[in-house]
Amino acid sequence: MYEFKLPDLGEGIHEGELLQWHVKVGETIAEDAPLVDIETDKASVTIPSPRGGKVVSLAGEVGDTLSVGGVLVVIDDGSGAQSPPAAATESKTEATPPAKAAEATAGVRNEETKIATEAPASSEPVAAAPATRRRAREMGIDIRRVPGSGPGGRITREDLENFAGDPSRATRRPATAATGGGDASGIPYLELDPLPDFSEFGPVEIEAVRSIRRKVARKMTTSMILVPHVALMDEADVTELEAFRRAERKKRGGEPGGKLTLLPFVARALVDSLADFPAFNSSFDAFNEEIIYKKYYNVGIAVDSGKGLIVPVVKGADRQSVLEISAEIERLALEARDGKINVADLRGSTITITNVGPLGGTNLIPTINYPEVAILAMGRTAERPVVVDGEVVVRSILPLTLAFDHRVADGADAARFMQSLIKRLTNPLGWLLERR
Repeated sequence: MYEFKLPDLGEGIHEGELLQWHVKVGETIAEDAPLVDIETDKASVTIPSPRGGKVVSLAGEVGDTLSVGGVLVVIDDGSGAQSPPAAATESKTEATPPAKAAEATAGVRNEETKIATEAPASSEPVAAAPATRRRAREMGIDIRRVPGSGPGGRITREDLENFAGDPSRATRRPATAATGGGDASGIPYLELDPLPDFSEFGPVEIEAVRSIRRKVARKMTTSMILVPHVALMDEADVTELEAFRRAERKKRGGEPGGKLTLLPFVARALVDSLADFPAFNSSFDAFNEEIIYKKYYNVGIAVDSGKGLIVPVVKGADRQSVLEISAEIERLALEARDGKINVADLRGSTITITNVGPLGGTNLIPTINYPEVAILAMGRTAERPVVVDGEVVVRSILPLTLAFDHRVADGADAARFMQSLIKRLTNPLGWLLERR
């Protein structure tokens, strides 16, 4: 019998929702044939069968949440071989080391450590960055036993060091607002009261928050709580750009990227502007009090997948032409909406663009895609009368909003950055000639 465990689905992913089984108990499945569809908080994936044989048992039903590393299916492959050892099949994600390992490491330091680490671990979710979790594993510490001193009880590297030096300080981690802990979150006056029973007032329908929608909820809450948002609004006269775009779109019809919209032009202009304003291509590390400047340019494109907002990433946008960026956006958007996007295509963005114009929105104030520090929102391009050289003329105007992290940049920085972007969009031929 072969026990196949739910494999690593990507960094930071611990579980997935079961969407569909492609086999039933008793059926025979071929090696590499589709086995099950799993939806994570980033994308839907089809997992193939690692072995051929008769299906003996399946773990879970449609709608169930399965944990990475848990047995997914048992297959009688006729070889009599057992499943691979745990070390070969366990997830590489944030699995917590056994308490026994923590005791062994701590016991080298002193006898008090052994006593402390035998205390039961908290069953509450652990708030800690992936790097902190990795450090805990390296130190042989069960991170569930470490009291967090960061915002909302978040565990920091300093907490790990303090715990390693004196594990007897371990206490139950403070509850957060997300788990109903009210003002114990560490944020003054933040206290969440239970919702009323809305069914008292009329019919209701309840839907569990799962997968992509849950990820969006967590990320947006994190961004709005941790990041001091500032929004700068401006407009770009894209009359010349629109004329050029329409002509090129008509000429390039069926070519890859030929469905030219304004978005790839804005993406390319954005990364060219970032070269002169690196603060907006950074991340703010509040725990280590550092600003991390990224020397690469990966543009996230917010896409309405039908199941929630996801952000595919155009990698190395500074090295691609507008046509290449257009083709890549088309590919990513199609795969995202079909639920077939690769998890790797959802990672590594340095700045994000959200475009509500095609849906009819005049403009919006976007939420920063944490841990980035800036996001650009495109509104609906519209023809408007404006004054040019003392005369009233009709021009195509694109509303833009730049939301940015006030910890890394000020309003003046944002205004200069926006003017750099607008200059490129207003004078596209000159900009494209001068591109680095």
